[in-house]
Amino acid sequence: MNFRVDESIAILSRTPAVLTALMNGLPEAWLHCRDGEASFSPHEVLGHLVFGERTDWIPRARIILEAGESRPFDPFDRHGHEAFTTTQSTAELLREFAALRQASLEALAGLRLDEAALDAAGTHPSLGRVTLRQLLSAWVVHDLGHIAQIVRVMAGRHREDVGPWRQMLTIVR
Repeated sequence: MNFRVDESIAILSRTPAVLTALMNGLPEAWLHCRDGEASFSPHEVLGHLVFGERTDWIPRARIILEAGESRPFDPFDRHGHEAFTTTQSTAELLREFAALRQASLEALAGLRLDEAALDAAGTHPSLGRVTLRQLLSAWVVHDLGHIAQIVRVMAGRHREDVGPWRQMLTIVR
């Protein structure tokens, strides 16, 4: 296994800065482009990350540590961000995400996790038994996946414009 808390924090702590560097100040067309009607725009992906920071990772870690498998996680609303992403700018979401992530990382540090805690299990509503180690690892991969999603959707704006280079640019094939 490759999971280490310190290495995970190294990734998780950088996500807000990566997204700020990538998205802050961009024209709206870049922030609201989509792969298709049912897909999230980069702005909505950011809102999804904010919503997850509020309701998912640390709350679920606490459920595992406090209740174990006796209390299932609250289901995650994949569209819970929709209520606020229409009223907040990308800049506001970036600031909120950075503040929430900092608070999450402080809470994570406060848990003082050892191997036994990382092996503690909880109950995911659809996946069943999961460990804290798996939850924290999924948090890292979730961040990386959404960074890749944002970049892929943005690159897709030029899918047709690149002409014959499209065959060489795997991100827009």
